[in-house]
Amino acid sequence: MGALAAARAGVNGLELGSGRHLLAIGAHPDDIEIGAGGTILRLAAEGRLAAVTWVVFSGTEERAAEARASAELFLAGVEQATVEVAGFSDGFFPWSGDQVKTMFERLKGEVRPDLVLTHRRADVHQDHRLLAELTWNTWRDHLVLEYEIPKYEGDLTTPNLYVPLAAEAVERKLELLVSAFPSQKGRSWFTPDTFRSLLRLRGIECNAPSGYAEGFHLRKAVI
Repeated sequence: MGALAAARAGVNGLELGSGRHLLAIGAHPDDIEIGAGGTILRLAAEGRLAAVTWVVFSGTEERAAEARASAELFLAGVEQATVEVAGFSDGFFPWSGDQVKTMFERLKGEVRPDLVLTHRRADVHQDHRLLAELTWNTWRDHLVLEYEIPKYEGDLTTPNLYVPLAAEAVERKLELLVSAFPSQKGRSWFTPDTFRSLLRLRGIECNAPSGYAEGFHLRKAVI
């Protein structure tokens, strides 16, 4: 699928009908929500998700509690939701690679997803990058969308698939992000303005009716 075709596909163009199983993978608490929270809210609201497996690979006790509470809010209305938070050390995933890989192998035997949301394979954060690589290594015949995380390193590039979001979904995403992760409020970048600005930019790029969208990198799709 070419970049233009993918850009115009959106959720509906990829025929994500009802009864789908979503696997959402995040290195840290709040990664999934920042990168794909609006898309998850949209899919849930449209009744497209029969089941969601939500896996976060790191988190202190405080952060793990935030991750579970946030997942519950974002997945409200999803009939079957499984949330798991592992205890790998933030920033050290490549040096715990065998254990992280073992967890992926376990998930491979437990989850049969129709759609996988994961980190970008080109992400400069070592934890994000490792999970993206293992995602592709583990689910080779699945639809995988790589979400983006703004950060100090400035590694964002132009997506080739967009999910337009209604204004209400945007406001809900921002509201949940701010309320669900109080431990992050002291970080200068963790603000509604940061997240809204990226949603607005992606909305411009795909000419979203509301002006807002989330962008993803689609490397391979079978249609």
